Amino acid sequence: MAVSWKATVHSAMGTRHQQRGVPCQDYGDYVTRDASIVGAVADGAGSAKFSDIGAQLAVKTVLSNLEGWLARQSSLEQEVIESQVQSIFESALDATVLALDQEAQAGGYALRELGCTLLTFIATPTWIAAMQIGDGFIVAQTSEADPYQLLFQPEKGEYINETVFVTSEQALDAMQVVVKSGVQPLVCAATDGLEKVAIRFHDWQPHAPFFAPFKSCLQTMDVPEERQTYLETFLNSDRLNAKTDDDKTLLMCLCEQGP
Repeated sequence: MAVSWKATVHSAMGTRHQQRGVPCQDYGDYVTRDASIVGAVADGAGSAKFSDIGAQLAVKTVLSNLEGWLARQSSLEQEVIESQVQSIFESALDATVLALDQEAQAGGYALRELGCTLLTFIATPTWIAAMQIGDGFIVAQTSEADPYQLLFQPEKGEYINETVFVTSEQALDAMQVVVKSGVQPLVCAATDGLEKVAIRFHDWQPHAPFFAPFKSCLQTMDVPEERQTYLETFLNSDRLNAKTDDDKTLLMCLCEQGP
């Protein structure tokens, strides 16, 4: 059975950053390889001077690292990923921090100035492996009849807008990892700017009406530019900006199985 992925991703500047003249500090992207997809999103720390650079570099580095791991595998059986998942994501984190450190040294500033969260996943026709450092969310749905599942509870600190960043000493300890079996037809990753509209905080469950239109978009729009326009229009809408003034990144992926 042939398997393919449809995906779309966009980062939109929050109204708070627009008013302050601060660049969008979010970034997201994905790569596909055969019947697999690797996705990642990052949210730059508001207190970090060059966190927009850090978010982009973190996403690009972790995607390259995980795609490289995929390329080296002769088997993608679930037993393989389950036995290696911790070391796979630890290596990806090490590579990301190294790239950020080299960027900081080249620029002559502290590593913390590139601080960002990082959420990433590898999805195949038979399993999904995911990792999260900081806030934001990854949501998956196993079938049409199943509810959406939040893979990790976002990492929140004692104070508002406080979380863990990949550049912190606590990053490895705070890293959350999971492997889930079975095809996950819909996978969504987003930064914390969308938490309040997509996640019910009282029980940490995904708000299904938020995700349904994007699933429909991926199912019905075959032209990538149309999907991109749909997502950009939503993320920049006045209706959404009235509910959240933060930067926001949304990555939506749909697995399609053909004959």
